[in-house]
Amino acid sequence: MFRFIHAADPHLDSPLRGLEAHEGAPAQLLRGATRRAFENLVTLAIEEKVDFLLIAGDLYDGDWKDYNTGLFFRGQMVRLNQHGIPVFLITGNHDAASVISKKLPMTDNLQVFSTRTAESKEMPGVPAVVHGRGFPHRAVPENLAQDYPAALPGKFNIGLLHTSLNGRPGHDTYAPCSVQDLQAKGYGYWALGHIHQPEVISEEPWIVFAGNCQGRHARETGPRGCYLVTVNEHLDVESAEWRTLDVVRWEVVEADLAGLEQESEVVRRIRDALSRAIESAEGRLLAARILLTGASPLHGVLLREIGRIRAEVAAIAQDFGEDAVWIEQIKVATSPVYDLGELAERDALTKTVLETLEQATHRQDALPADINEMLDVLPPELRAEVETEWSPDQRPVFMEDVRAIILEALRTKGDTTP
Repeated sequence: MFRFIHAADPHLDSPLRGLEAHEGAPAQLLRGATRRAFENLVTLAIEEKVDFLLIAGDLYDGDWKDYNTGLFFRGQMVRLNQHGIPVFLITGNHDAASVISKKLPMTDNLQVFSTRTAESKEMPGVPAVVHGRGFPHRAVPENLAQDYPAALPGKFNIGLLHTSLNGRPGHDTYAPCSVQDLQAKGYGYWALGHIHQPEVISEEPWIVFAGNCQGRHARETGPRGCYLVTVNEHLDVESAEWRTLDVVRWEVVEADLAGLEQESEVVRRIRDALSRAIESAEGRLLAARILLTGASPLHGVLLREIGRIRAEVAAIAQDFGEDAVWIEQIKVATSPVYDLGELAERDALTKTVLETLEQATHRQDALPADINEMLDVLPPELRAEVETEWSPDQRPVFMEDVRAIILEALRTKGDTTP
């Protein structure tokens, strides 16, 4: 019997773009999170006394700003080397041979696979062989899995591959392949990287995305970590256990405001939702995007008074403690509750405003050319979120927000006019 850890996409020293735009953001803690999660990975390997560690690409996030990133990684390899734990590494699109220009001498326990052809690496005393190939360039459109060798008899065969498989939302298509391509090789386990959401694709054989070690923004929510795999004496996977590594937990925290009519209740609902999310984070810093949902008469008030709502939520976060929660953003996704017929009967001008709003809401104009040009130059990790916000099918959402503010103003005017 032997055991190994499958990890992927540490993205050491990822810059976490855009933090400067968030006043009060714990920038140092968030920027250091990828290192601390990787330290947790190494600690886990040592404590569990694994036979080896696999890293399925994107160790780095691009070329190093200086040598500190490389020295940090080397220091972690020294820790593993002191405990006799070998490491098998392939490069991904973010740390391809054409991207990383700086180098440091590596430790004896680190095995890095070729970027030119698939290689097979064995280790003394362990009946396993690891097949892998790294990315020579940032963009790899070809199916690398086709060139991986057939399984070696009498060994537990592992495929180490950085791939998008047949595609996943929010990720560029790199080294595409099918599940059938992987199954045809006869390996016992495919250790995949590139897709940041953990996912077990298959158990016959095991085809697994470990996900990244640490979520880096609000689209990478939930626990992040690695898989601890046990192989029995029959060379079958006995278990593949999920182990959490992250030190900051990103979550979209939903507060349901359905039916609320009193503004004081909004704060209570948000506080309750945050309390539950903080508890589930199990002592980690919660980086929360607050999502206000439900049909409520307060919809227009929330949109109009969003600045005040943000301040009140920031005060709630202070009550929990600065190490407990940071509010990344508040999004109003409630829906209005209005008697439009009653408003329309008030006067001719109000009726005209309502008719104009209705026409504008249902228009499906294309995005302006300058927005499309902006999307083309954004890095992939930012582009997906911006595309969602600015996509043509989101236009009705923006128009509905504008409509709600105007309707709220009309309703309020009607309530206060003698």
